[in-house]
Amino acid sequence: MNGEIEIRTMKRADLDTAIDWARDEGWNPGLGDAACFHAADPEGFLMAFEAGRPAASISVVGYGPDYGFLGFYICRPELRGRGLGFQLWRAGLARMGRRCIGLDGVVDQQGNYRKEGFVLAHRNLRFGGTVACGVPDDPRLQGIGPALLEPLLAYDRPFFPGPRDTFLTCWLQQSEQRFGYALVDDGTVTGYGVLRRCVEGYKFGPLFADTAEGADLLFRALATRSGGAPVYLDPPAPNPEGIALAERYGLAPVFETARMYRAGAPKLPLDRTFGITSFELG
Repeated sequence: MNGEIEIRTMKRADLDTAIDWARDEGWNPGLGDAACFHAADPEGFLMAFEAGRPAASISVVGYGPDYGFLGFYICRPELRGRGLGFQLWRAGLARMGRRCIGLDGVVDQQGNYRKEGFVLAHRNLRFGGTVACGVPDDPRLQGIGPALLEPLLAYDRPFFPGPRDTFLTCWLQQSEQRFGYALVDDGTVTGYGVLRRCVEGYKFGPLFADTAEGADLLFRALATRSGGAPVYLDPPAPNPEGIALAERYGLAPVFETARMYRAGAPKLPLDRTFGITSFELG
């Protein structure tokens, strides 16, 4: 207990509440995100309760002993300004211990994160809009299925600072709400992408590829699955080819975050990162 505030690990239903809050904040969460987010680290989602009612949320998902990602930092609007969220913030950082911690900070919070020791690594830019393109015909494109799971887990590892096989094993399962393609060249994975249904339209995440041409092919294959609904791609700003990809298909900037780290920034292949996985879990 912290005065009148109780902080505890979220139950699965509490995570649904936090995702509802994210929707209300305009973050456009994926409709099938909760199960895979929870699978990544069931103990990594904390909620503050005031008088028994949910008051604030934070995710502090651990990816092994050395890395974690912070997200879902939301306080109910009518309770803001009373320090409830900050108490939860402190509890979340305590759970992370000495791990390197990443987050994607919205513009109006970046100054506060700097005060807490987080340092800007780069911006992520969200592009959105509708895409009109034909279905690509290329034998390298393969729908993601069980036979590709292990090669995709191996391909993904250099793109993320910690082990996330448990999360990806869920994330790569195909459903009506989430589907993906891999690019396989002579038996070797050279890229992959996932598109998921959201409150509004669809989000890419991730979109990784060894070349800009491969990213373009994956983008088109996935975009044709949107049925004309809006799509959103989140390339890191240091990848000009990722930005060019979004602009080539008529997407426009709609949002940005700052990727920030505490305790050192990992070295990641941003030149092959055409769309990050999510703002919530990294």
